[in-house]
Amino acid sequence: MDGYGPALDAARAFADRWLDSLPTRPVGVPVDPAALQAGFGHLPDDGLGAAAVLGELTAALEPGLVASGGPRYFGFVTGGSVPAALAADWVVSATDQDAAVAVMSPGAAVVEEVAGRWALELLGLPVDAAVGFATGAQTANITCLAAARHALLAALGRDVEAEGLAGAPPVTVLVGAAAHATVVQALRLLGFGARHAVRVATDAQGRMSPAALETALASVIGPVLVCAQAGQVNTGACDPLGEIAAVVRSAGPAWLHVDGAFGLWAAASPSRRHLVAGAEHADSWAVDGHKWLNVPYDAALAVVRDRAALTTAMSVSAPYLPLGELDPSTRTLENSRRPRGIPVWAALRALGRTGVADLVDRCCDLAVRAADRFAAGGVDVLNDVVLNQVLLRVPGVDVADLARAVAADGTCWVGTTVWDGAPALRFSVSNWSTTAQDVEVSVDRILALRDALAR
Repeated sequence: MDGYGPALDAARAFADRWLDSLPTRPVGVPVDPAALQAGFGHLPDDGLGAAAVLGELTAALEPGLVASGGPRYFGFVTGGSVPAALAADWVVSATDQDAAVAVMSPGAAVVEEVAGRWALELLGLPVDAAVGFATGAQTANITCLAAARHALLAALGRDVEAEGLAGAPPVTVLVGAAAHATVVQALRLLGFGARHAVRVATDAQGRMSPAALETALASVIGPVLVCAQAGQVNTGACDPLGEIAAVVRSAGPAWLHVDGAFGLWAAASPSRRHLVAGAEHADSWAVDGHKWLNVPYDAALAVVRDRAALTTAMSVSAPYLPLGELDPSTRTLENSRRPRGIPVWAALRALGRTGVADLVDRCCDLAVRAADRFAAGGVDVLNDVVLNQVLLRVPGVDVADLARAVAADGTCWVGTTVWDGAPALRFSVSNWSTTAQDVEVSVDRILALRDALAR
């Protein structure tokens, strides 16, 4: 068996080439999956040396990689990796710690406590809230809503973890009509039933109406779970969280959850935190790290005000596994997992308060710049550009055809969506390294491809 050195040297050499190429390489040119598969070879009878494996892997993998960590990827809300976080993630892999129980890795447990506390300070959330590090907003939403399920039913004398939902008092769930699919998925997986969620009317930007919520709550008897959001995935709009919290407080027993996958980071910016004013009055929050904080995949935070509700909902018990307050597995879905809090700590330490605010502000300013340039080029901008999302409709061309042309061209990458029942393009600025020139070159190229398709 080879030692670590040759393989790590090969990985470092590839990483250097890849990272150096991000500003200029084609972003996401489509490839034939069958051709990619052939490059990975077959399972050999006798294994290869580690350095040879790395050489084969990178050669076969690279043609199918998307430069999603680069400055001209605007398709999904996908950040890059700030250098400190990327390097910290290498440390995570090299040290190979299981962050389930503090005794297995005291360092991992403590750094996650510190990173979680810093995140709470930046986001303006209760400093004594519990923080669990999840894979993404999907699992963070599940974690938070499991805590909500526990607390709402425990208040009525039901031990849902022991007895399940069968025969339990019904919990009425209300979500905005423009809620993200991961919230609906969480409701489905937790037994609430996706179709049983009451959809609350939203405005033209996808913001939940407090008046409509109040009307919906007026006829509800029993426990209530309300899911609001900070950062609608198409428009970037944030629900009026302060007004919603006031409405929810008038109901009872009730729990308010905020899906803030990317939008909650607006709280870190003095010039944009008004967009999420009132978020601190919720009971739980989900927010990604690998989106706007720009740490490597995967990292998210599940934040719950009621620590006991979270730990009761999440903890697993076994004679060999005594759990205490510092054990991360009391706050997440997983027992075996990497210490995701380490790259989050590194990003926050490297950026500081000012750096995180600058990152948020810069992406928002660049989104406005892109919207203005698109509008000047005859493209319909469908949203108020309040965060980092630009929603577009391009007269005269099919949206899917234009998206395919953009991908094949390689200058940048944009995503498609449906808004108000019709196809649209989504241009999301989320990367720490994106510049004004990246935006201008990308918009100009999209307009040129639009013109070519319209002929």
